[in-house]
Amino acid sequence: MKKALAKFLFQTVWGWSIDEPYPKEVKKSVIMVLHHTTNWDFPIGIFLRPILDLDTHYTAKSSLFKFPLGILMRWLGGVAVDRTKHTNFVDAVAALYDDKVSFKITVAPEGTRDKVDKLKSGFYYIAVKANVPIVMCKFDWSKKNVGFSQPFSPTGDFDADLPKILTYFDGAKGKYPENDFQY
Repeated sequence: MKKALAKFLFQTVWGWSIDEPYPKEVKKSVIMVLHHTTNWDFPIGIFLRPILDLDTHYTAKSSLFKFPLGILMRWLGGVAVDRTKHTNFVDAVAALYDDKVSFKITVAPEGTRDKVDKLKSGFYYIAVKANVPIVMCKFDWSKKNVGFSQPFSPTGDFDADLPKILTYFDGAKGKYPENDFQY
């Protein structure tokens, strides 16, 4: 029922399609999503989960996890991030992979829906620290489709790997392309 409803809303009502599904053989990963230019990216991602049978989590600012919204955020797979404290976010998230057979976290490295000149590197270093691949996920609003890459194993050299990672997003446009990260 949940899958059928999600598929109906995602495909029939909203008109979206899935070009490349998540690679099922990848049990642990960091899912990197570009371009994040609208709040509508969140429901699209949430509706993808039952359609693809994809158990993934996401991080969001801790203020969104206060009662009563916090109950829903956690139920939807959310993990709170306190941006007011200087904590080692990468280590904390990487530790979530320990002792789990399957764990995926979705990160939008733009960190905001506004235009940015630089991506946050946390997604990359979480993958390195947890020793898991990065699976790129593009939300292409110009074609209304979503795609997932094959897994990418980071080398530990962010500056060398980032251009390789970003080639997956060539041609994809966010809902507000003027806010797309330019690379």
